[in-house]
Amino acid sequence: MIEILPSMPNNMVGFRATGEVTQDNFLNIVDPVVRELVNRTGELNYLMIIETPLKNWTMGAWLQDALLGIMEISKWNRVAIVSGSEFLNKFTDVFSIFVPGTFRGFPAEQFSEAVQWVSTGQQ
Repeated sequence: MIEILPSMPNNMVGFRATGEVTQDNFLNIVDPVVRELVNRTGELNYLMIIETPLKNWTMGAWLQDALLGIMEISKWNRVAIVSGSEFLNKFTDVFSIFVPGTFRGFPAEQFSEAVQWVSTGQQ
């Protein structure tokens, strides 16, 4: 399940993934919020807290996540993945080399720092 994080700065979106993550979660929750932000600001500043093992993401969720990335690829600005997985956080840092925008992984205890970085570009 993906839920929208409340009280995010108005130039970014934030989500939390728990339990099973499905294609419908992206289609009905993530996509509309992302499109609204991109239409309003012209860029995508995005934060995702992942509190579920990646094996809990359905194939449809992975596909929809990839499609979101492709459709908005020129708009990606700053993306933070917040998780308890050191591997996932390091992968996120390396992923930034291959795509537009800047991607960073943050440990769960640095959530506030992640929000600050996504919204301002500063730590």
